[in-house]
Amino acid sequence: MVREEAERRGDDTMIDAPQITNPKPEDFFNVHYLRIYYGNHTNTNNKTMLMLVVIDGKHPGCDEYYFGRREFSFTLENDVYLRYKSFKSVSSLEHAIKSCFPYKIDIGAVYSVDVSSPFFFFSCVLLVTIFYLSFLLLLQPDKRHAYSQTGTNVFTPVERELVFDIDITDYDDVRYCCSGADVCSKCWPLMTVAIKVIHTSLKEDFGFKHILWVFSGRRGVHCWVCDPKARRMTNEQRSAVAEYFRVYKGNENNARKVALMGYSLHPFLARSYVDFLKGFFEGELQANQSIFSTKDKYDKILEMISDEDIQSELREKWEKSANRSSLSEEAISLVRWDQLKNTLQSKKHKAPTLRMCVEEIVFTFAYPRIDLEVSKQMNHLLKAPFCVHPKTGRVCVPIDPNNCDEFDPLAVPTLSQLIEEINSGGSKMDVDDDDDDDDTDTSILGKSIKFFRSSFLEPLLKSCKEEIESLYKTKIGKSKDSFSW
Repeated sequence: MVREEAERRGDDTMIDAPQITNPKPEDFFNVHYLRIYYGNHTNTNNKTMLMLVVIDGKHPGCDEYYFGRREFSFTLENDVYLRYKSFKSVSSLEHAIKSCFPYKIDIGAVYSVDVSSPFFFFSCVLLVTIFYLSFLLLLQPDKRHAYSQTGTNVFTPVERELVFDIDITDYDDVRYCCSGADVCSKCWPLMTVAIKVIHTSLKEDFGFKHILWVFSGRRGVHCWVCDPKARRMTNEQRSAVAEYFRVYKGNENNARKVALMGYSLHPFLARSYVDFLKGFFEGELQANQSIFSTKDKYDKILEMISDEDIQSELREKWEKSANRSSLSEEAISLVRWDQLKNTLQSKKHKAPTLRMCVEEIVFTFAYPRIDLEVSKQMNHLLKAPFCVHPKTGRVCVPIDPNNCDEFDPLAVPTLSQLIEEINSGGSKMDVDDDDDDDDTDTSILGKSIKFFRSSFLEPLLKSCKEEIESLYKTKIGKSKDSFSW
C-alpha cells in the first residue's frame, strides 16, 4: 500500500519508518510495525498458495482434524505468554494474529484428540501452509484438561518435526570477537560450519530430504526436518538421533570438553573432520579469532593436552618468542598450531590419550554445539519461520544450506526496512505467483520467499501428495479385497 492510497482511503495502518542515527530496539520493532507486517504478509498471493493446500485436505486420505491439533504459542507485549493455543481454521488463526499482533510465534507438536483417520500425512501439507504464513497450527490445548492422563483418551504429543537449535552464545568460550547475544562476521562462520555438518549428516546418514534451515533472527539457527518418518519419531528415537550428534562430554569447568575414544573416528565424525572442521579451524577460525596469539588464549588449548611435559615444553617455547616475533596475530597462531601438531605427532606413542588430541582440539572449537534437549522432546516449541525477532527486528528468513557461506545475519531485512519498502510504494513484501521465474525481483524478502517455495515448500507438498495418494489407494485395495469372495 503506497502512502497516497492510504491517505485516500483514510487507512490508519500507514506508518513512517524514519532514518535512525542511534537505533534502539523499539526503533526496529513495535506493535504498529507488526500490524502492517502481518497484514501484508497474509496477502492475496499467499492465500492462493494456501487454498491449494487446503483443497488437498478434502482428499479422503487426509486427516481433516489435523489443523486443530497443532500447538501455537504467542508471546505478546510486556512478555504476556500464551501457550497451548489452537485454531479450527486458517482464517481463525489469521484473525488471532491480526487481533493481538504477537511479538513472537512459536510452533509446537500435534497432539492427540479423538481422530477417526489413521492417516497423518496431511500434517506435511499443513505444516508448509503454516510455515508459509509464518504461523503454524495448534492443537487443542484449550481443551487439554478435558482429556485424561491415562488410558486410551490421553492428551499427548503424537507428531512433531524433528528440530535442532544452535545458538552462538554456546560458543562464547571459543570466540573472542563477541559474547552473549552479539554476533559479527568473524564469529558467524561457526554457525555456517554447524549447518554444513548437521545438514550433511541428516541427508547422508539418516536419509532425510525435507530439511529447512532458518535464521533465528538474532544469534543462531533453527533446523526443521519435516519428512513423515521424522515427524512420527518417538521421544526415544529423537533422543537417539540427538545423541548421535553428541561430542561434548564436559562442562564449562572442564578444560577437556571433547574425548574421542579409540584408534579412529566414527565415520560421521571422520567425514565432518575432513570435509568441514579441519579446513575451517585452520582457515577461517585462525584468521578471525587468532586462537594461539596470546597467553590467555593458548593456555586454554594447552590444558586440553593430558601430558603436562608437553604443555610445559610448548608454553615455554611460546612465552620466549612472545616479544620477538614481527608476525601478525594470525600468522603467529598458524605457526604455533603447526608446532603443537608436530609435537603431539612425535610423542603420541607416549600415551593413548594423545592419539586424538589434535582432533579433540579441532572439535572443541569448531563442532556444532546443539541444544540437544530441544531435539529430544516433541513438546518443545520453536520459533516460526518468517517471524520477526523482537530484540533485533530482523525477519527469521530461511538459509540455503548449499550456499550458507553467503548468508550474512547482519544483512537480513528488518521490520522497519519492510515498512519503509511498503510506504515507498516500491517492491511488495511478497512475490507474485506470476513472477516466480523472475530472478530480478527487487523485494527485500523476495529471494527468501522464492527459495522457501522452490527448495522446501513445493518438494514437500509434492512428496506429501504422492504419499497420501499411494496409501489411500492401498487402503482402498485392501478394503475391496476384504469384500471379495
